[in-house]
Amino acid sequence: MSIGVHNIGQGCVTCLDYDEHYILTFPNGYGRQVNALFGISIFNPVSILTVPWIELGGECSISCSKTGYNASIVFHTKPFYGGKKHRITAEIFSPNDKKPFCSIEGEWNGVMYAKYATGENTVFIDTKKMPTIKKKVRKLEDQDDFESRCLWKDVTYNLK
Repeated sequence: MSIGVHNIGQGCVTCLDYDEHYILTFPNGYGRQVNALFGISIFNPVSILTVPWIELGGECSISCSKTGYNASIVFHTKPFYGGKKHRITAEIFSPNDKKPFCSIEGEWNGVMYAKYATGENTVFIDTKKMPTIKKKVRKLEDQDDFESRCLWKDVTYNLK
């Protein structure tokens, strides 16, 4: 029992301090719940639903045309038996290089570890220790008609 969302398109993140624009693609999203059958006998099976979870899956990319750096990211979905949720692997490439200078693995919502081509291993990021930063958004009346919050304001109101 699951539902999947295939994200299409791309996003752009701009680092104003460096005048760099990063183009990125998005992973797929899944809402999952496993229905496990346990048989007391062949005529009397017992069905147990597990706790539902949300996960990301699929390949993404990030690239910067100004610097030439790029990354390939894979969000791994949890296997049916065993395995872990929220796993991620990534490779980061210098401009025009075919071999990554850094590989990353871990959990996208936890700790990720970096292994550099030099052999150095380190914590890349611990997302659980990152501070929450409040979004800065313009007031609805200052937004254009097709900006997200303005466009979806009626839907947001009715969902609330």
